[in-house]
Amino acid sequence: MSNPLLADIGLPDFAAITPEHVIPAVRQCLQTALEKLDLFEQQIEPTWDKVMAPIEEIERPFEYSWKPVGHLFGVKNSAELRAAYETIQPEIIRYSLRVRQSEPLYRNLKAIKEGPQWAKLDNAQRRIIDDRIKDAELAGIALSPEDRKRFNEIEEQLSKLGTDFQNHVLDATKAFGIDLQTSADVAGLPQSLKLLAAKAYNAAHQPATAATADTGPWRITLEFPLYGPFMEHSKRRDLREQVYRAFITRASAEPHNNEVLIPQILKLRHEKAKLLGYEHYAAVSLARKMAPSVGAIEEMFRQLREASWPAAERDLNDIQALKLAAGDQTPLELWDVAYWAERLREQRYAYTDEEVRPYFSFPRVLDGLFQLLNRLFGIHLVEATHEVKTWHPDVQFFWVHNEQNERIAGFFLDPYSRPEDKRGGAWMDDCLGRRRINGQLQLPIAHLVCNQTPPVEGRPSLMTFREVETLFHEFGHGLQHMLTTVDYPDASGINGVEWDAVELPSQFMENWCYHRPVLMGMTAHYQTGEPLPEELFKKIVAARNYRSGSMTLRQLLLGMTDLQLHSTFDPDGLITPSQLQQQLSKSTSILPMLPEDRSLCSFQHIFAGGYAAGYYSYKWAEILSADAFAAFEEAGLDDEQKTRNIGRHFRGTVLSLGGSQHPLEVYRAFRGRDATVAALLRHQGLVR
Repeated sequence: MSNPLLADIGLPDFAAITPEHVIPAVRQCLQTALEKLDLFEQQIEPTWDKVMAPIEEIERPFEYSWKPVGHLFGVKNSAELRAAYETIQPEIIRYSLRVRQSEPLYRNLKAIKEGPQWAKLDNAQRRIIDDRIKDAELAGIALSPEDRKRFNEIEEQLSKLGTDFQNHVLDATKAFGIDLQTSADVAGLPQSLKLLAAKAYNAAHQPATAATADTGPWRITLEFPLYGPFMEHSKRRDLREQVYRAFITRASAEPHNNEVLIPQILKLRHEKAKLLGYEHYAAVSLARKMAPSVGAIEEMFRQLREASWPAAERDLNDIQALKLAAGDQTPLELWDVAYWAERLREQRYAYTDEEVRPYFSFPRVLDGLFQLLNRLFGIHLVEATHEVKTWHPDVQFFWVHNEQNERIAGFFLDPYSRPEDKRGGAWMDDCLGRRRINGQLQLPIAHLVCNQTPPVEGRPSLMTFREVETLFHEFGHGLQHMLTTVDYPDASGINGVEWDAVELPSQFMENWCYHRPVLMGMTAHYQTGEPLPEELFKKIVAARNYRSGSMTLRQLLLGMTDLQLHSTFDPDGLITPSQLQQQLSKSTSILPMLPEDRSLCSFQHIFAGGYAAGYYSYKWAEILSADAFAAFEEAGLDDEQKTRNIGRHFRGTVLSLGGSQHPLEVYRAFRGRDATVAALLRHQGLVR
């Protein structure tokens, strides 16, 4: 087949997909889907089989046409792909609304729920019908023709603004860089960072004589593998200030100005909520989440802030004391915090990220992670990169096998930072979902994407401990997608799972990074093969809760800002979104934000992702994940049989049931009760 986006079997041929394929393939897919939808609406009957089977058949081709395009937009961005994506995206939005606003479909879904067949459906089928009805109502099914027309215009505008927002962040991140020429410029920088900075210089300038880690020149950008270590280690306070100010004002000025987009996005979301009959957009968001109300979320924020504030005050006092003891009498500024916090961590726990990196080579970490997954969940993973076509040479592919050695899932793994065409952050996305097609099972396939330190000059990727945690986090998401046992695509994996419960498996997996057998099992010096020294292991564990109060307050500021922007905030009022964040920071930031801080302009989670009025989900789910890990602690983490048994139980509930049951029911099935905040506060050292 000449156009790889028109395939309908096997894995997508990512190596063959080009921007030129996008518009013709997706338009053909849309045309066929609309023709089938018209016919379906004429023949529809209020039974599960007559409604859901045709809908699944209509929607499935988009797994092969539109979904790979969205994936490549994040990992292989280009001007040509952007143009194609932005051309076809409005047509996708219109089609999606056409389905969600189908009155024959809505009437028949309601008829199923209100008719005699309802009692015969299983829990998953009922959840799917309920979700489809709710989705139609949130898509404006009940609006007048005039209001529905406006609603659809809003949806298209919001989609375009979200894409523009994401592109602005990517472009602004790429646009900034400072070139360092002398040894004084790189004073304090570890060798691993200088290697990466020399590579960045070569990529930006393509000099006749390549830069090296030892001789330079070096380039510092706003990509986090460069930005984070630079802020922690650079002795040049003036350069730290320059880079920090660039980071907090990313995408806030022309030609990549998101500051003008944010009010537009908020106004449109508010108007959308009013059209749907809700008080504000946060109420729309919560209509499909676990949290019962804005008040319940604010109460969670209150509890966590109360526990975190005294610890964060101690954090800052300790940093200031160390700075003064080192003879630096200047006032502590925001660009000093990461630097002096790292010095304090080194002093208090007597180790640095650079000491740890050589023991965390990516291949070894991956092997240790795979051993843990086998022990907990009975799965084993087999690399099969040679069997598939990928979008970049760094990408790997693995099959997942169960205890009977049956293939049950697969995943693409794209681990390294590529600032030239890959957006920042880390994420899991579904490539193919689990479903039955003509009686045959389609296996779930995941995309696992990170932005960790890449290999440099023949060395493997040597990971920071935070990068290790991120890898475990994304695998948690992937496990919920891949280990599902639900065959209905609307409820398999993460589909149909309330957004504020989605982070449960991912944050649960992070806990294992601190368990001695797991940590020691994934470490070995990349040159000598020596295991991680016991003393270093103890220091890593001891440092787990270092500045946990400060980190919690930062998450609370982001969550509180998001929630208020989408509830009480007036986009046409007297203060700007950034000013609202400044006000909220007075109760969440020990050290005041800079007046010129425009970090909202790079807050992709809520303005270009799925977390609008939902960023609180990280903390909400963290309570669940800590409580879930406590089940293993209570049984005894070193009791192999009990760990195995609870791991299989976790797999059989949290990881397998997907959206087939409400998350509270799923959690109760695993834990036997509701979660409490106690385990989270204990894990983070916030109870004394």
